[in-house]
Amino acid sequence: MKKAEKIFFVENLTEELKSAKSVVLINFAGMGVKAQQDLKRKLKEVGAKMIVVKNTLLRLAGKTAKIDAKILEDTVLSGQTALIIAGGDDIAPIQVLGNFAKEFETPQMKVGIVDGLFQSGEALVKLSSLPNRDALLGQLLGALMGPTYGLVGTLNGNLQKLVCVLERATVK
Repeated sequence: MKKAEKIFFVENLTEELKSAKSVVLINFAGMGVKAQQDLKRKLKEVGAKMIVVKNTLLRLAGKTAKIDAKILEDTVLSGQTALIIAGGDDIAPIQVLGNFAKEFETPQMKVGIVDGLFQSGEALVKLSSLPNRDALLGQLLGALMGPTYGLVGTLNGNLQKLVCVLERATVK
């Protein structure tokens, strides 16, 4: 890349980092071209994209975008780094990465920012194993409605017993 192209790239990357709902850095060493294309396709389906970026350019864009300094450390920005940027759902791309990593054992999640909060690689792995948003909302609704259904069932049971007793009394 020429110097002018690098400046333009850093400016664009800075804007994308500022507007992203979540940003995840991955080490994609060992991934073949076909696997990378497959991962990019799956990420695109959930409204995210994968950008392979030089560590120095990412550091410049990150400082300009004022992202968490923990992401810009030398230990994180070493080796082959790709950036996953989510514009829509902030957890769905992490789940895609987790499922892809289980299947192919690459890529490894380094660190990330989810909803403005720094997340370590271990936290990202835990987030990737969570059910999707709709399933979690369904579980919450079930937990909230469970006691109500139990109470209704108990009250109905007592009414049914009363009806049975009255029917037996009228039959005799």
